[in-house]
Amino acid sequence: MAGKPEPVSVVMPAYRASDTIVWAVESVLAQSYEAFELVIVADDDTDYEAMLGRAGIADPRIVFTASGAIGGGASPARNIGIEASRYRYSAQLDADDRFAPDKLERMMPAVMAHGLASSALNIALPDGTILRRVGEGEDRLLSPSDYKFTNFSGDSMLVYDRQRADPRFDPPLVWMADLDFLLRLFGSIPACYHFGTALHDYVKMPLSQSNGPDVAENMIASKTLLRNRLASGYYAEPYEGAFAGVDRFLALSLQAERTFAPDPARPVSLFEDHIEPILAGSISG
Repeated sequence: MAGKPEPVSVVMPAYRASDTIVWAVESVLAQSYEAFELVIVADDDTDYEAMLGRAGIADPRIVFTASGAIGGGASPARNIGIEASRYRYSAQLDADDRFAPDKLERMMPAVMAHGLASSALNIALPDGTILRRVGEGEDRLLSPSDYKFTNFSGDSMLVYDRQRADPRFDPPLVWMADLDFLLRLFGSIPACYHFGTALHDYVKMPLSQSNGPDVAENMIASKTLLRNRLASGYYAEPYEGAFAGVDRFLALSLQAERTFAPDPARPVSLFEDHIEPILAGSISG
């Protein structure tokens, strides 16, 4: 007889999320893998338990806590959620994104076997319209150097084993904090099992951080910082040269940042559309 499934903690920071958190929470409650807790960290003055209750959502697997700040930032809120988590396995979900119904069921066996798992993602609009996919292909193990040439958008769509690696997000690093977190995971987990089927909706809000003012300037500064950290040996490598491909990706991504021109006629201009041929050309070349 099979044993009980290993539970997983899903951490969700929430800042001014009243318009989106219902669909995010519903996507967790709809999981075919039912062994989870959902830790919602309010980073504002909203009573999300009461708000969800008014939407007819109440479940004993939901844990409510708060950052104690208003707009303190996603990284500190995520760290509070990680600290409040009870379980060995952990996942992240922003309060405006969605899990596919079978995400945890498919990914948990890979996490237990390899320590870290990722999936392709849908870049979607709030109404569910899919703008494009990133990371599609065959299921396979990815080295740290290969990872960003497959998953070149979004690095918090991971599930990981906290007994293998249990890092925290870097609060001062507002931009590229997800990649910083991934590099810390790779410090003791030498490969990530990647699912080439989209199991996560990365919802692009018209006024989200990635579409706001001064995006390029902030991204260039953060990507340059990460390259400097890599050059200085700031991140522990699981083996020599493990992060060479990450540095190469960042160099190409900086090139893409400097040449990206959003189309003002489009509600959402995707940086992913711009960088993909640059990455592909570097591989074929």
